[in-house]
Amino acid sequence: MENIYVLMLIALIGLAIVDLVVGVSNDAVNFLNSAIGSKVVSMKTIMIVASLGIGIGAIFSSGMMEVARKGIFNPGEFYFDEIMIIFMAVMVTDVLLLDFFNTLGMPTSTTVSIVFELLGAAVAMALIKIAMSDTESVSELAKYINSEKALQIISGIFLSVIISFTVGVLVQYITRLFLTFNFEQKPKIYGAIFGGVALTGITYFIILKGVKGTPYGDSIGHILDNHENLIAVGSLIFWILLSYILTKFLKVNIYKVIITVGTFSLALAFAGNDLVNFIGVPMAAWNSYNAWVGSGIPASEFDMSVLAGKVPTPQLFLFISGAVMVVTLIFSSKARKVSDTEVNLARQSEGHEKFQPNELSRAIVRGSVGMSYGLDKILPQSWMDKIDKRFEKPVLALPKHKVYELPAFDAVRASTNIMVSGILIAFATSLKLPLSTTYVTFMVAMGTSLADRAWDRESAVYRVAGVLNVIGGWFVTAIVAFVVAGVFTYLLHLGGGVALSLVLLLVCILLFRNFVKHRNEEKEKAVKRVIKRAELTSVKEVVEETSDHISEVLNRVNKLYTNVVNDLSRHDLNKLKKNTRHVKKLNDEVDELKDGAFYFIKSLDEASVEASRFYLMVLRYLQDISQSISYITSASYKHVHNNHKVLKKGQIKDLKEIDNELSIMLKEISAVFEKRNFTDIGKIIDERRDFVNHVTEIIERQVNRIRTEESSPKNTTLYFGNLLETKDLIQAVMSLLELYQEFELNLRKQKL
Repeated sequence: MENIYVLMLIALIGLAIVDLVVGVSNDAVNFLNSAIGSKVVSMKTIMIVASLGIGIGAIFSSGMMEVARKGIFNPGEFYFDEIMIIFMAVMVTDVLLLDFFNTLGMPTSTTVSIVFELLGAAVAMALIKIAMSDTESVSELAKYINSEKALQIISGIFLSVIISFTVGVLVQYITRLFLTFNFEQKPKIYGAIFGGVALTGITYFIILKGVKGTPYGDSIGHILDNHENLIAVGSLIFWILLSYILTKFLKVNIYKVIITVGTFSLALAFAGNDLVNFIGVPMAAWNSYNAWVGSGIPASEFDMSVLAGKVPTPQLFLFISGAVMVVTLIFSSKARKVSDTEVNLARQSEGHEKFQPNELSRAIVRGSVGMSYGLDKILPQSWMDKIDKRFEKPVLALPKHKVYELPAFDAVRASTNIMVSGILIAFATSLKLPLSTTYVTFMVAMGTSLADRAWDRESAVYRVAGVLNVIGGWFVTAIVAFVVAGVFTYLLHLGGGVALSLVLLLVCILLFRNFVKHRNEEKEKAVKRVIKRAELTSVKEVVEETSDHISEVLNRVNKLYTNVVNDLSRHDLNKLKKNTRHVKKLNDEVDELKDGAFYFIKSLDEASVEASRFYLMVLRYLQDISQSISYITSASYKHVHNNHKVLKKGQIKDLKEIDNELSIMLKEISAVFEKRNFTDIGKIIDERRDFVNHVTEIIERQVNRIRTEESSPKNTTLYFGNLLETKDLIQAVMSLLELYQEFELNLRKQKL
């Protein structure tokens, strides 16, 4: 019997390593985004500083492991075999949940996930014990759960969302009024004062959150408690003076110092306090096993009161954990994907929006606009003009090829993000209030974005929808963590070793599936040919850059059309559904090009207006092509999904005949654009001019069928619809060819 617990312990250690990887991938957003978004510090420097913070913080994290041992449930009420099942269920759920959010690129809270997983698993095991007991009832559930502590943790976590956002808005608004967007032209004393306040908050945060409460920080904590006000005032004066000296005489960018030190402090706090979320449970299992294995008592009778005491974590484990976290931080592409979500929501500039608006986001924006109009009527116009002037953004004269290298936000906002996040976390720690560092840092960043007017009428509805999606994901995290951990606890209790094997197999399959999905997405991004709008100034350059994209679109349309015809003939619902997903990707890419048309036209020189007309016409025909294949795919899927009749043999024969001819045509045209051999366009147009007439003949053939033999109106609707859209698709492709033929003729005239 002992062997199964050894295997469980090995599995937990393996899950801990995986959890460190997926956890860091998600939580890296907490300490990297301000530095990444501002681009004040190089990526290499960011990684070095963050790695140092993680390494040191991991060594200081021993005391935090108590949360996993006794923070949520009363360990003395459970036996060793039950505790091991709880811990196993928690780790399996945590790994799967965090990896799922990483794959989506959505930041979530590792603290919330571990808390609710422990709560869900403990409640499930307590209910199992109550159900097996003849003397206990559900009303006695409270004795198993540390309800007071659990409620304190949960309320503190969710309260931090509102407080962080509100404080972020207020502090950034005041800071921007003080420094404006032209902060670099302000007197040096302005930056020195801001730097002094920020560095005082950050260093206080490092001492309180990173060192105090650890085995190495008892003496520091004692001094801090007795002389807190004196230390705060002294630090403020010291940092203001040092900031002034650095900026005035040494010409140091004080904002760069703030962001660098702040990144280190947040990384330190993350590793020192959130490491429990990843290895706290396996360490508790390790302690439990060591206590039980030498006792001689059966696992089902050995109570776990030993976990109620303070048990130090071996430094070797902390060192190894820190090393895994550092390696993950440097190499994880999922960490960058999660970071991109927050940076895009907080960016000052316009661009492609990741999230689509919903009714709630529209209502919030509409209400905010109404409140803004109301304030305009109440406050004096002179005040409003002065405030607006403080928020005027400088116009940067950058070369066209540098436009898309602008930072997402400036150094002032990045510094405020770090300073406010650090102070809030430190303040909560001093009051012994638990919170989620993810919630704090994310909501502070969203609050400062709102205060900086990054969410204007053009982008607000999308940004608010994105924030609501992220917050909704947090609630999903809590609910799913609780339920799934409880289900796994029940299955492991019911199935023993067999259930354990199946659960671990499930983990491996899902992790591999998410890995493959993420890798494929990264490959698609790598090969995706996005037009560099800011660099195009002439029709010739537009042609060069769009040709590959057009070739790729036509190849994909060719494959999609063939798949739809074949799958429709076989009535294959699953493959038709898969085709609809591929079509959606194609439409999204074309929509992204459309969204960027404004920026492309704006970037053109006055002498290059012809390029904009050409570019817009290309977009128009690409949109027509994507809409046609989208209709054909969705209509076919809907027909099969509704279990309508299979198309007649004659109809399928006609569609395959069209598909063969269309496939040949699209391959020829794709090769023309790929090789830039536009002299062949005239020949293709002449050869394929009759193709549209051929489709028209097939439509007339169907009309005759209806009069004589066709009896299914649904088949007729689908068939006619697909033929008409095919005809539109061919005409759009031919129009695209004629557009490029016109370009080729104009080019020849210019040479003559």
